[in-house]
Amino acid sequence: MKLRDELPVDHHLATVYRYGAAFCGLVLIVFGCLGFADALSPFSTSGDTIAGMTTNVALSVLSTVVGLVLIAGGVIGGNVASTLNMTVGALFVLSGFAHLAVLDRPANVLDFGMTNVIFSFVMGLVILTFGMYGRVSSKLGHDNPYWRRRHPEQAAREAAARAAAGARGALPASGPRPAVAPSAHDPNT
Repeated sequence: MKLRDELPVDHHLATVYRYGAAFCGLVLIVFGCLGFADALSPFSTSGDTIAGMTTNVALSVLSTVVGLVLIAGGVIGGNVASTLNMTVGALFVLSGFAHLAVLDRPANVLDFGMTNVIFSFVMGLVILTFGMYGRVSSKLGHDNPYWRRRHPEQAAREAAARAAAGARGALPASGPRPAVAPSAHDPNT
């Protein structure tokens, strides 16, 4: 089973995935370019700061590459952008934990400081949120393509009911109407 076969073709959600990937990619590219503009040494751990975060050329290269990957995902869009956002977001969160463990140690080759760790957690959660938007929830709407993919029998029943009701002219084809029981205090019953 391939991932692209398992995920539905999305509709309006693709815009969220695209803009989210492009926005986060742009932020990372700007950070990377500012690091390059400061002409830092490749693995310096001297604490040069850009936008309040410590950086070196290695971190600038990594930020630029990840930013370009996110922008490429935004250009492709759809499920690719969503899956890429979730993957990169999870890697950012894991990177935050890993760099938290190596703060002020020789293994900190990317020159992470506490602000970088916090940025990594925040950016990771933002990217994850863009990737999971409309895919992960306990209350997905029945018109959501991910809900329909996960509940094919019920989606088929609802589509058949809408089609039958639309043929009778009873309901518009936009979706099922919830049945409301009359209240005991309702004067109209």
